[in-house]
Amino acid sequence: FLPKFGPLKSGYDHFYGFRGGAVDYYTHSGTDQKEDLWDDDVQVHQMGYLTDVLGSRAVDAVNGYGKSGQPFLLSLHFNAPHWPWEAPGDEAESIRVRSNLAAYDGGTQKTYQRMIQEMDLQVGRVLEALDANGMTENTIVIFTSDNGGERFADTWPFTGRKTELLEGGLRIPAVICWPARIPGGRTTDQVAISMDWLPTLVAAAGTAPNAAFPPDGMNLLSLLTGNVAPVPRKLFWRYKANAQRAARDGDYKFLKILENTFLFNVVDDPMERANLKVRQRDVYERLVAEWYEWNAAMLPEVDESNTGNITGDQLADHIGAKRTSGAADNPVPTTTPSERPR
Repeated sequence: FLPKFGPLKSGYDHFYGFRGGAVDYYTHSGTDQKEDLWDDDVQVHQMGYLTDVLGSRAVDAVNGYGKSGQPFLLSLHFNAPHWPWEAPGDEAESIRVRSNLAAYDGGTQKTYQRMIQEMDLQVGRVLEALDANGMTENTIVIFTSDNGGERFADTWPFTGRKTELLEGGLRIPAVICWPARIPGGRTTDQVAISMDWLPTLVAAAGTAPNAAFPPDGMNLLSLLTGNVAPVPRKLFWRYKANAQRAARDGDYKFLKILENTFLFNVVDDPMERANLKVRQRDVYERLVAEWYEWNAAMLPEVDESNTGNITGDQLADHIGAKRTSGAADNPVPTTTPSERPR
């Protein structure tokens, strides 16, 4: 968090937006009810629905770079469709939830839909600006998100949602457009993660990361621009709330939630219903061991750090979920021939 961290401390030349995790779409105030809209390091007051305000600022930036002819990287992070659940025209709801932006007594799927529609409209304005400036052909556009859907989202064909290491909490959209290099209509089964964007975009710009600071992600450029087969990949996660751990290797995924452990084939069983940890004990035990090896190289989890999660008193379909302190949990058990999945 600021002042030690932030876009201007991380290589960006300019910043316009909010510094906290979420703000009201009309007042642009955070959970502390203080305005949180900034132009570089200057706090500003701007009227308007936040999605439209950010879209207009992005269009202005594209037009400016179009006139100058300079190459650029633009990170456009909409608040939508994050809470508070306010669509265009919902000023009254903004007043109602002012002291509780994450209000669990607000929102509907219709509101969620309208929020996404407005975001889609602003994305369209940015694409039109690229086209008007003759930059569409050689501009890389990536549409993605930071986590799976939350309260009003439908994460089918997966289960789970934001704050969970079930597939519905991990899977996000990844739509890429680069007419000069990527043929339209292509798809890939490559397993990828958000940290892959850094080395991929650096490679697309014709350079490489500083060797002294190797990236954690994988360069996906050849997979995007050529007919390259997917590369085998191992990925690991941990999420302190509900002591969640996960490891993915090929089609298989180890998952731990509280004291319950699982092995799923997430390709054949994307809903994560058939627990294979007894039937395929060797795969389960290997992934557990590899997760512990990976975790040993990570910074330790500490009680002071916070991770949010959705609990049973907030959503009826999460009746068994609870908050945990994040203290070290019990070691993951490996199976024995007599063990049955819990």
